[in-house]
Amino acid sequence: MTYFILILGFVLLIKGADYFVDAASNIASILRISPILIGLTIVAFGTSSPEAAVSIRAAMKGNNGIALGNVIGSNMFNMSLVVGITAFINPLKVEKETVRKEIPFTLLSSVLLLIVMMDIRLQAMSSNQLTRGDGLVLLSFFTIFLYYLFEVARNSKEKNDEEKNPLLRNMRKNIIFTVGGLTAIVLGGELVVKSSKEIAYSLGMSETLVGLSIAAVGTSLPEMITCITAAAKKHSDIAVGNIVGSNIFNILFVLGTSSVISPIYVEEKIFIDVLFMIVYTSILLIFSRTYHKVSRLEGAILFLSYILYAIYIIIRR
Repeated sequence: MTYFILILGFVLLIKGADYFVDAASNIASILRISPILIGLTIVAFGTSSPEAAVSIRAAMKGNNGIALGNVIGSNMFNMSLVVGITAFINPLKVEKETVRKEIPFTLLSSVLLLIVMMDIRLQAMSSNQLTRGDGLVLLSFFTIFLYYLFEVARNSKEKNDEEKNPLLRNMRKNIIFTVGGLTAIVLGGELVVKSSKEIAYSLGMSETLVGLSIAAVGTSLPEMITCITAAAKKHSDIAVGNIVGSNIFNILFVLGTSSVISPIYVEEKIFIDVLFMIVYTSILLIFSRTYHKVSRLEGAILFLSYILYAIYIIIRR
């Protein structure tokens, strides 16, 4: 029954995110927002809403391992498996602005997370934790990122022609689907946290491992589906923007909000995973700088590296 509830939670998360992204993207199209900005904002935040629902709910219940592990695991899953599979299907073109500004900002966010977690080493405290103060710091950087996005939108010269699809003209219907999608996401997050915790205890797994594996993979499925679809339709700007925007959103907003709600205690072994996340971000930056695209070979390397990482965390437990 617990596994059924877990699957039901994932279904609600994925379908809720699907409806949310479609409806929100339709609204964005009506407002004539550029594709890369849609990828960085509406699509990225929408596909990250399952991570937000799971981590914030886990923080409220005191399940710190799931809250933190879900975000770190999701980010690594996005940059390795999702980018790898997507690039293997169709080499991903990466915009110059993404290489110069957005991926480096993702790297900065990852390093910032590592620093605010190191309470024992930097402040000689008795334990490592993301305090409410740390959460406010993360949210402050998220505000800077939002300001940057607003500047991109304001300076953008691109305007999409209004679609003739009747769905795009029906703003009320899109708003209803947006709200309905968010409702499904919140409910699905509740079910995933509850069932994941029960599975962890029954199998002798730590909450951190559940967050890094089961919860991370499940909540990252919307990003995978969105990116593969975008790549198949040769909208690689939306695909890469989705991954970069999602990872920034996960670190700065999701963990920032979660730790403001309830301080998150950090297990010592999670530092290795944060370092892996920083390495993956650096590799993505290097790959993106080569002819401003991620090739099929580079995608295969990212894919295989995640398989090795998954084996490592399972053995480590």
